[in-house]
Amino acid sequence: MKNHRLFIALVAFALSGVAVAQEAAQKAVLVTGASSGSGRVIAETLAERGYFVYATARKQADLDELNAIDNIQAIRLDVTIQSEIDAAVETVRKGGRGLYGLVNNAGVAVLGPLAEIPESDVDFVMDVNVMGPYRVTKAFAPLIIESKGRITTTGSISGILSGVFYGPYSMSKHAMEAFTDSLAAEMEKFDVHVSIIEPGGFNSKIGTTTYNRMKANGFDFDESLYKEEWEQSWLLQDEGNYDLKNNVPEEIASAVIDILESDNPKTRYMIVGTRETAKRTVEKAMQEMVQLNERQAHTLSREELIEMLDALMAE
Repeated sequence: MKNHRLFIALVAFALSGVAVAQEAAQKAVLVTGASSGSGRVIAETLAERGYFVYATARKQADLDELNAIDNIQAIRLDVTIQSEIDAAVETVRKGGRGLYGLVNNAGVAVLGPLAEIPESDVDFVMDVNVMGPYRVTKAFAPLIIESKGRITTTGSISGILSGVFYGPYSMSKHAMEAFTDSLAAEMEKFDVHVSIIEPGGFNSKIGTTTYNRMKANGFDFDESLYKEEWEQSWLLQDEGNYDLKNNVPEEIASAVIDILESDNPKTRYMIVGTRETAKRTVEKAMQEMVQLNERQAHTLSREELIEMLDALMAE
């Protein structure tokens, strides 16, 4: 009888060891802003693919929904609150899986004329879109370095393109361009890949949401220097002037998978709905190159620029 109990205990111990080993082998990924939109699609797609996903959200109802999904553990996290970030790190450490992937997806949009938009609105978008990824990445960097993992941020082609009313949002997304380049260079020594995903617009009613928020905060559109521009802007139209590409969240999730699984992930993943949008975005980057080069002490010739372009495309 004693030997029988000993045998059962040994089997149970062995099975628990197998379970722990399997749990440790399952790669873990943390996704911020997973309550809805692209963040929710990323979290669900990765969970279905077999990853263990730490999906963050701020509201209890969203946390409950996420916790009901297999391979997902919801974590309360506001990227503007350091104590919640620290608590999330502790939760992941205690999970024992390490952390292979970090997806900085949480973000907000604030639009409006730079000459009139309240400073508090600019502070808000910068706190979430710029300081948020900075805080979260800094906090989880040791775990990612330990696993030689992957870091990605959801940026936007608005970090390259900009225009009327886009100043605050484009400023925040342009900052993510520099964030990605610097972080990639700094993480290279640890074999950690860093990428940015740059979607174009999709029908999220961003303009109407921003308009209503500004109005609720007391902004007087009738007294605005840009009253006519507001009235004529596509931002207030329900459909918006987007690529009308409704599967953008799914393509963002596919890009995350490539970043996590490719031996040589790209630095930038542009996801747009039309060739025209892609062309306009690349053309804007080239326009900045031309503007940098023109009428300066070391201006490069057309031939030299073409040679540089050929060399970069061959990499």
